[in-house]
Amino acid sequence: MVQAQIFIDKDELHGERKLYEFIMEFLLSKKVAGATAFEGLIGFGPNQQMQRPGRLFSFDEPPMMIVFTDEDEKAKQVIRELRKDFPGGLIITGQVEVW
Repeated sequence: MVQAQIFIDKDELHGERKLYEFIMEFLLSKKVAGATAFEGLIGFGPNQQMQRPGRLFSFDEPPMMIVFTDEDEKAKQVIRELRKDFPGGLIITGQVEVW
């Protein structure tokens, strides 16, 4: 099994829709085994700028991670298809065992 983690900003859009909603609906339409979206408390990316949403006068976008799991080839195919519609964010994958 493969677990994929997709890192995005919560306020990011895909067209006029929230990106995380687009991704979750995309994963649902592909019938992946399971997916969950998590909102981060604090984080940073390649720009090395700390994002601290919720602080007074903070305009930082909250970090977000979407995790999904499925069989190896199906997960890879879903990622390839997602990348056609959304080339941004960071996607990492790793092998997992399901118990």
